[in-house]
Amino acid sequence: MNFLDRFFSRNEDNAPVKGETFLVVGLGNPGREYAGNRHNIGFMAIDRLAAAYQTQTGQFKNKSMTGNFRMGDHRIVLAKPQTYMNDSGASVGPLAKFYKLDPANIIVIYDELDLEFGVIRIRAKGSAGGHNGMKSIIKHVGPDFPRIRLGISRPKGKMPVKAYVLQDFGKNDRDTLDLILDRTVSAVETIVKDGVNLSMSRHNGAVNE
Repeated sequence: MNFLDRFFSRNEDNAPVKGETFLVVGLGNPGREYAGNRHNIGFMAIDRLAAAYQTQTGQFKNKSMTGNFRMGDHRIVLAKPQTYMNDSGASVGPLAKFYKLDPANIIVIYDELDLEFGVIRIRAKGSAGGHNGMKSIIKHVGPDFPRIRLGISRPKGKMPVKAYVLQDFGKNDRDTLDLILDRTVSAVETIVKDGVNLSMSRHNGAVNE
């Protein structure tokens, strides 16, 4: 979708919806002290989506900061759960119920230690893979929802994982991080317009290739 299409997308939450409603959730921790953390790349992706479609996540609903816009005939609801990572499902579950969504219309974006930084993996469904935020969401809505996993790599040496994921991205990471976030916007657009299978074939892989 080009810039003008994004710019003129309607963002009224109460406007009639001809197409489907999609809930796009980014995982992270609330608060300025966490904003630049690797663990918050899901929040960063939601902010990039909001910027691309000239909207904001300024409304508090069901324990999330939310925003919405139109992508063609579809309504897109953005959410950044404010429950802290490990209890993300306490927000996502009620939001899914409020919008009467099937799991297939819930897209979750989050950090993945087991992928190299700069690699994106989209899946139609699956397990939590050890991610506590995903464990919480699966507990509330089941495992059958699309997810976009954004690689952050594992820490080198003896740095504990908890310390690593709560560390900010470095200056040398910025260019790749921008590519990741832009690719994530495109991946969400493809899921909404053409389905998760095409998004996997089109967007899975390293952003620098």
